[in-house]
Amino acid sequence: MTYKLIAFDFDGTLADSMACFLQALEVSARHHGFRSLDGELLTQARGQSARDIMRLLGVPLWKVPALTIEMRRLMRERIAQIRLFPGVEGTLDALSERGVKLAIATSNAEDLVRTVLGLAASQRIAHFSCGISMFGKTRKLQALLSSAGVRPNEALYVGDEIRDAEAARAAGMAFRGVAWGYTAPEALQLQCGEKLLACPADLLVL
Repeated sequence: MTYKLIAFDFDGTLADSMACFLQALEVSARHHGFRSLDGELLTQARGQSARDIMRLLGVPLWKVPALTIEMRRLMRERIAQIRLFPGVEGTLDALSERGVKLAIATSNAEDLVRTVLGLAASQRIAHFSCGISMFGKTRKLQALLSSAGVRPNEALYVGDEIRDAEAARAAGMAFRGVAWGYTAPEALQLQCGEKLLACPADLLVL
C-alpha cells in the first residue's frame, strides 16, 4: 500500500541513541535510587513493555513525568554521541521525493531531534510532534493525523518499542517495527502483523 503519511519514532528508530540513553539513565538512577539497566537486567528489559520496564527498575509511575524531563536534559548534554542509523537520510529523501508526508512523533525534545537530523533531513519532515509523555503517543498520533489531513488507514507509524505498536494500533494506523532498536526484535515482532524492517530502505518497497 502507498501511504500518504509515514511517521517515525526517533530514538532507536531513526537515531542510534541507546548508549547515550543508558548513560543518562545511569546518572538518573544514582540520583533517584532506582535500578540501572546493565547486564542481564538490560537483556530482560529489552523484551518488555515500557510499563514493565518501570516496574523492573523500581520506578513508580507517578515519577515518570519528572524523570522523562530529566532524561531529556541528560541526553541533550550527550547529544554529540547520537548519530542517525545508516540509510536513514537516504530513505527520508526518497520518501519525500515520492510525495509522502513525513512526520516524527517522539518523547524526545524537538531541538535535540532537529540537531541530530541536521538541516537537510529536518526540512524533509512536515510535522514534528515531540516531547510526548511516555504513555501519551496515541493521543499525539491522533492529533498528528488531524493536522496532516490524513485518515488513519492512509498512515503508517514506524517504531522500535512495544508502546509504539500499541499507540499506532489504538490510533487506527498501520505499524511497522524495526529490527535495530531498543526493543529486542523477537519481542517486538510479537506485536507486529508484518515482518520487522531489516533496514530503513525496506520502507521503499512497501
